[in-house]
Amino acid sequence: MANAESGPLGVEVVYAIAARQRLVALTVAPGTTVAEVIEASGILREFPEIDLRVNRVGVFGHLTRLGDVVQAGDRVEIYRPLPADPKEARRQRARRAGKRG
Repeated sequence: MANAESGPLGVEVVYAIAARQRLVALTVAPGTTVAEVIEASGILREFPEIDLRVNRVGVFGHLTRLGDVVQAGDRVEIYRPLPADPKEARRQRARRAGKRG
């Protein structure tokens, strides 16, 4: 029986900003890393603000490393940095609500 991972793998790379989103489907060889898939997708040229030293990446919502190997059907996601620390934003909302109440 043939190994399911011996032929080309279909994967996707996604990135979104407020104004638009981009999903790129591509076929890669077994052993291809997350970083290589992102590079091959062309998303880094389309969205020059992406800095893989800053932006986190994941597969189906689970954080992963750039050196991890992709599997058939993986959706590689590039996450934007948060504009504010979620805990600090909650504190500020609570303070504003307290002043009104």
